[in-house]
Formats: sequence, structure tokens, C-alpha cells
Amino acid sequence: MIGIVSHDEDLHAVEVRRHLASMGASVALFDTAKVPMGVPLTTRQDPVAGWSGAWGRDGPDLREVRVMWWRRPQPFVLSDDLAARDDRVFAVGECQAAVSGLWACLDATWVNDPDRDTAASRKMWQLKLAQELGLRVPRTCITSDPDVARAFIASEPGRVIFKPFGGTPETWRETRPIRPVDLPLLDHVRFAPVIFQQAIEGGCDIRVTIAGDTLFAASIQARSEDTAFDFRIDPQAPMQPHELPVPVRTRLLALMARLGLRYGAVDLRLDPGGEHVFLEINPAGQWLFVEYGTGQPISAAVAALLAGLDRPATREAR
Repeated sequence: MIGIVSHDEDLHAVEVRRHLASMGASVALFDTAKVPMGVPLTTRQDPVAGWSGAWGRDGPDLREVRVMWWRRPQPFVLSDDLAARDDRVFAVGECQAAVSGLWACLDATWVNDPDRDTAASRKMWQLKLAQELGLRVPRTCITSDPDVARAFIASEPGRVIFKPFGGTPETWRETRPIRPVDLPLLDHVRFAPVIFQQAIEGGCDIRVTIAGDTLFAASIQARSEDTAFDFRIDPQAPMQPHELPVPVRTRLLALMARLGLRYGAVDLRLDPGGEHVFLEINPAGQWLFVEYGTGQPISAAVAALLAGLDRPATREAR
């Protein structure tokens, strides 16, 4: 059985489930937003029978789950009866402890293991490993010191971009170059660290989606200066399949192995000289926009990866 940690509105999970159904695979959806009120959890440890677990009263026997896809875990939804803040914090902590323990008990192969997924999301570590493996990375300064930020910007011969580590739908910010109007705001860096990076000019992004040892690369060409450093703000940007040089492919697969990932979405920039520059990797990055824009069968590849792991002969411990 293949388990998917996501929710019904996740179009990526819907598409992969469609492919898995056509393969005859058995699939269970685990929506963590339904914990604890919508889905009661029970796990047992018996001296004779060993461990067992149930996701809901009528859910699958979790001992039968051989593959887990860590796609889009959702926040726990608590009862409105828990009004006091301390009670709500306590309840979330208890839910987190129970669910994390349940994941750890599954005798399943993960795509990707939740702990490795979290570690691989650390952008500083990504850049360090990428450079060690021979990928070119931009000069980067991550700091909460306004003076250090100013010095880095002044030392760069060209433009500098800045971006956050992450964000929520309410606090999302695009990647953009430092403008003269931004310089007086650098004192705000003291409130939270910011990523400053050498701007790789050229306006061409390369998105590489990796499922197992299968790579799909697509070029995304900016249509204006306003969108030159973040293709996410231009959904109509021209996109086409892109051929990666063999050394870049090899190094990206080596990076996946070092990070312990089976799935990842890599962002590269193609500089004016045609060199591929590594920016970052998202262990759970989106791909449907690339599939729709290029026709590359990424959803089918993700489904094939999960189905291929859902075999007793390839079963691995977590």
C-alpha cells in the first residue's frame, strides 16, 4: 500500500493518485488537518503481536503501508472547545508527538523521509553541499547584521538579489534585486536574517524536477525586467524542455543522494555564458506548472517512483 500525506485539494496529489489508480496500486490519503477531531489515532504495542496502528476507526492497517509520500502535511485542526492558549499549544504538541511517532513506526520507504526533508530544506546547507559537489553557486551572504548586508552589497560588482528563507501565503515575497529605494530599509535586517545573493543575470531560469533517477529540466524565460529573477510572478512565462549537460545531471543526482532525497525540485540560473548556476532545491516543490507548460510526464514519473517502491522485494526500513 502507498500512503500519501496530503489533502483532497492538492492537485499534485490528485494527479499522482490518478496515475496510481491506473496502475492498480492501493493508495491511502493521510490528511493531518483531520487530526485530532476528524480522524482518531490509535497505536498499540503488544508483547506478542508487536506494533500496530490505525488512522481512523475504519482506516487501513498501517502495518501494510510499504511506501509513504511526504507531500503536503497540513496543520492540525483543534476543537473550538480548547479556548485557552496554553491548552491549544499543549494539544498541538501532543498531536505532533503522536503523529511523528506513528510515522517513525511505519516499516515504509519514504519519498521523502520527513526528517531528511526538513534537513534538506536548509538553504545554507544546500549551497555548501552543492559547491562541494562541483556545482557553481552564487556568492551569498545570509545575515541579520545591517552593516554586514551593506558591505556585501557594496562589494558586489553587479546587482544583488534578496529573498526570504520561506514564508506563509500571507507573508510571501518574491525574489528581487536590491534597488536604491531599498537601501534605507536595510536596518530592518536586524529583525530577521535575510538571504543576499549575487544576481545571475540573463533572465533564464532552469527548473529541474527529479523523481528517483529521472530528471526533467525546463527553461523558463523572463518576459520583462520586473519578472527577471522570479518566474513565479509570471505564470505565462515561455517554457520549454531543456537539455542539461551530463556533468550537471550527475552532480544534481549526487546532491540528492547527499541530502537523502528521492524527490526534489531544483532551481538553476543559466548565466549569459551558458553556465548552470545552482540556486536551491525544494524537497517538495511543485511541478504541475512545468508539466502543463512543456508536456513532460512528471506526474507519471512520480507515480512510477512510488509504485516501483511498493514492492516487497525493494522494501526498505525508514
